[in-house]
This record gives sequence, C-alpha cells and structure tokens, in this order.
Amino acid sequence: MSSFLIPERRRWLIIFIIFLAIVFNYYDRQIVSILKPVLKKEFDLDDAGYAIVINIFTICYALMYPVSGWLVDKFGAKKVMFFGILGWSLACFGGGLSRTFTQFTSFRALLGLAEPTNFPAQLKVVTIWFSGKLRATANSLCVAGSSIGAIIAPPLVAWLAITYNWHTVFIVAGCVGLLIALLWVFIYQDPPAYIAAEASGVSKPENTVAFSWGQLWKTKSLWGILAIRFVSDPVWYFCLFWLPGYLQEESGLSLAQVGMFGWIPFLVADVGAIGTSAWSDYMVRKGKEPLKARKIMLSLIAILAPLCILTPYVSNAYATLLIFSLVAVACLSWLFTISVVIAEAFPVKNVASVLGIAGGFGAVGAVLFNYFVGQFMGTIGTDKIFIAMAFLHPIAVLILWTMVKKETPDEKKGLAGELLLKDQ
Repeated sequence: MSSFLIPERRRWLIIFIIFLAIVFNYYDRQIVSILKPVLKKEFDLDDAGYAIVINIFTICYALMYPVSGWLVDKFGAKKVMFFGILGWSLACFGGGLSRTFTQFTSFRALLGLAEPTNFPAQLKVVTIWFSGKLRATANSLCVAGSSIGAIIAPPLVAWLAITYNWHTVFIVAGCVGLLIALLWVFIYQDPPAYIAAEASGVSKPENTVAFSWGQLWKTKSLWGILAIRFVSDPVWYFCLFWLPGYLQEESGLSLAQVGMFGWIPFLVADVGAIGTSAWSDYMVRKGKEPLKARKIMLSLIAILAPLCILTPYVSNAYATLLIFSLVAVACLSWLFTISVVIAEAFPVKNVASVLGIAGGFGAVGAVLFNYFVGQFMGTIGTDKIFIAMAFLHPIAVLILWTMVKKETPDEKKGLAGELLLKDQ
C-alpha cells in the first residue's frame, strides 16, 4: 500500500490536488483581465463592454455559488467538485473556439456556473479532515492556489498569446482542467471515522446536529458573513479583473511587461496570507478560542487594505505594484480565513451551504462594483474608486466583531433540520 494511502498523509495529497484545481480555476479567471486590450480590440469593446464580459461571468458565479454549497452538503465534495472541474474545462475549450462576442460571453457564463463548486467542496474537505489546530493552515494552502493561479497567469497567458494567439490560452486551460478532474476522482475519499471525530471535536460526527436551510437564514452570523463578503470581496475582484488592465492603460506597461511583473502582488499576497493563517492557528494551539483567534488576525491585517487610496498619486507602475502587493495580502488573508470563520461558527454539515451563500453575496458585491468601475473609470476619476475601496475592509472588521459568533442549533430542531436536509 502506498504511504500516501495512510489517512494522515492522504489528506495532504488531497490538499495538493485541491490546490492545483484552484490554481487553474484562477488562471481561467485571469485570462480575460490579462487579455483585456486584445479582447476589446477583437470584439470592438469599450470599458463598459468589458465590464459586461466580466459581469456575465460574475452574475452566473453569484447565482450558482449558493446552489453549489447545497449540492456539496447533499451529495458530497467528491462528486460535485469532479463535475464542476469538467464544466469549467469545457467552458475554457468553448471560449478558445469562440468567434463572436455572443459565443464568447456564453462560455464565460458557463465558466461562472461551473467554478463555484470548487470552494464549498474545498471547505467541506478541510473541515472534515482537519481540526482547528491545523484547519486555517490547511485551508490557506488550498486557497493559496488562487493567488498562485494569478501569479502564473500573466507570464503564461502573455507568452501563449504572443507566441500563438489568444485562442490557444483558453484551450490550454481546458486541457489542464481535464487532467485535474481525473486526479481528483481517483485520489479523493472521505476521512475515516477517527479523523472525522478529531476534526469535529465529537466522538460521532455523523450525529452532529445541523441547521436546516431555513434555519440558517435566521442566524445572525450568516447575515454577518454575507455582509462581510459583500463589502470585502470587491477589492480582490478589482485586483483580479482590473489591475492588469490598469497597469497597461493607466501606468504604461506593455502586455509583455505585465507578463514579467504583474504576478508580483499575487505572490506577496500568497506568502502573506499563508503566514497570517498559520499565525491564527498558532494562537489556537496556544489556547486562544479558535473563532476569536481568526477575528484578531483579520482585524490587524485589515489595516493594510486602505493603502489602495494612495494609488492615483504614485509616480510609476512599480509603486502601484508595491501598494497592491500590500493590499492583496489583506484581501487574500480575509478570503482565506473567512472560510475558516464559517467552519468555526457553524456545524460541519452546514459549512458548504454557508460558504456557498456567502460566496454568492460576495460575487454580487463584485458585480455591482465592476459595474461602478466600468461606468465611471473614465469619468469620475480613478481616485474616487480607490477612496471607496479603502473603506470596505474596515467596515468588514466592524461587522465581524458585532455579528459573527458560534452558532449552535437547538438539538431537537437541529435533528429535525438534518432529516429535512436528507429528504431534500
């Protein structure tokens, strides 16, 4: 028997495959932002037209995210993630083969419907395989794929587009996705009972009570999580969808230079966010209550986010890269650890559903912000956009401390809700 089949080792192999999936999940998203000038010329678009492209993806993403969370809680992470990866691989193939704006946006819509399966499945896996002493670290190593994908995307996309053409960029993404889907279906399995018990903190985690779907909406913490994602996610979406184009159109970098340097903020963000996640786990190992440890870390790191307000006043692109490297650390730390906050605050059988709902709200916030940026980037001035972004994470800190707490369902209602979930 391979040593990787030992559960304590298998779980790290599972984390690695999820990491790969998220890498190419974010590579797929970044393609459009890196090729923004190319696609604007190809399809005769202005900034408002480009905003339509990313909003079609983001609206579908927002609509499907809550559904994906429910599917993971009902059918399990293995099946849902497998079909999700297949779906977004097909969407990439379709994008690469598109010849009209309608075809292209249709496949971006399919990508938006398929990609949300990744993160509820990932959080479910981390929650059932890891206890609170390692949970934030394991989660951050998974979700680090988001910024690694953003790191490799600029040079790889630029090289493929310059060497071949923009269609090839999408085809490569589809091929890699199919390989990851095969790896996932052959490697993943649910944890044995003793690991699941250690992760959940109860002797029989299968008997843990859970909220029904309707009961979840009555919890204050759910609304707090939704508000946090709604106000904080748009800053990260700006980094993904607008920063590469901003560096080319406002800061004067060429596509090749974006390929050379555009990955820097995402690398800094990755290293920083993994470090902050490990720090919150360290506080837990030293005796700090898990949910409080996450809150302390998130509050302190949020200090970096308002630095984006300096962006219009710096003299060159490299100063912009420095500012957004620090801002991205705050953004990614929040994205990494707010999922762990969900795992600490809600029963294990509800975490995927809560993350799905929250991810949908975060995407809605991004849709509205993308529309705002697309409409006003050239009219009201970029300085006002950055001023608006500077306030979003401080608002999220306030919400975190006032609305999010440990949620425990009434045992009788919870068991009834659990039976209802099984019957749905």
